[in-house]
Amino acid sequence: MASEPGWVLHVDLDQFLAAVEVARRPELQGKPVVVGGAGDPTQRAVVATASYEARAYGVHSGMPLRTAARLCPDAVFLPSDPPAYDEVSAQVMEALRTLPDLVVEVLGWDEAFLGARTRDPETLAAVVRHTVREETGLSCAVGIGDTRLRAKIATGFAKPAGIFRLTRHNWVEVMADRPTEALWGIGGKTARKLEAMGIRTVAELARADPAALARRFGRTMGPYYRVLAYGGGDAKVSDEPYLPRSRSREVTFQRNVVDRAELDDHLVELARRVAKDVDDEGRLVVRVAVKVRFAPFFTQTRSVPLPAPTSDSDSLEHAAAEALARFDLTRPIRLLGVRADFEPPD
Repeated sequence: MASEPGWVLHVDLDQFLAAVEVARRPELQGKPVVVGGAGDPTQRAVVATASYEARAYGVHSGMPLRTAARLCPDAVFLPSDPPAYDEVSAQVMEALRTLPDLVVEVLGWDEAFLGARTRDPETLAAVVRHTVREETGLSCAVGIGDTRLRAKIATGFAKPAGIFRLTRHNWVEVMADRPTEALWGIGGKTARKLEAMGIRTVAELARADPAALARRFGRTMGPYYRVLAYGGGDAKVSDEPYLPRSRSREVTFQRNVVDRAELDDHLVELARRVAKDVDDEGRLVVRVAVKVRFAPFFTQTRSVPLPAPTSDSDSLEHAAAEALARFDLTRPIRLLGVRADFEPPD
């Protein structure tokens, strides 16, 4: 079932992983908590989530745990526990589904779009926050928009535990002078490329020459970035189950790997684990990619298309080996990953 609602609400759970851990360990309430890897800041791993108390010290997602420990030496470091997050996330989404006349589209562990027809979206957002709090003990922020893009961006202004409305009526006032990276869908690399074109703000991107954008980013993505600058896009919310586009496994080495035989052994192990994940889902793979992070921190990806869609373990392993052969492996390696891209659904 799909809906084209009058309003799109974006629900984003506050500091989700850290909040789950604090709920299990109430003595951590108010303390800086960092979740990631095996919870050992002496090992190579990155921050998955930091509590607001830890963020006050500059700790953020994606940061190496060692850096987080330097910034916040008093932080409590905890290992990631995906099964626990799956369970709590499922509780949250089920709580949202109990609300009447809503379409719930799950985006991940900690966020969802809601489609609704209402004359008072703020009251509905307050009901959503109350329901999540009552059913799970967690807090959430709710963004309200007339498109998915605006609702998603609005949540950033609502955090933590607030409500914010962003529509065509206040879009220019709120967003015009913000950097292009403030737009959902534009990351740091794209923002730097835009800056090289003299485009730094959302307003400048909105005024940019579509032909120039198409030349730089392609006929599809160039004009699309300009649409983002206007807060455009659709308002469709669908409760169809989300199908992942790929499955991947990776390993961060605690010491850099320089021996090719050792690297090949790790590649085989990762490829077999990915093949099992694929087999468990009962889907077919059309492409296999290998990610290599060289020391100190330079990442490259190479991929190989498969002759035909398959879930055969030997085929995936062979394709991973072929992809690895496309790298110049003359530098020490700190991370290796294998990804299988699924055949698109009909």
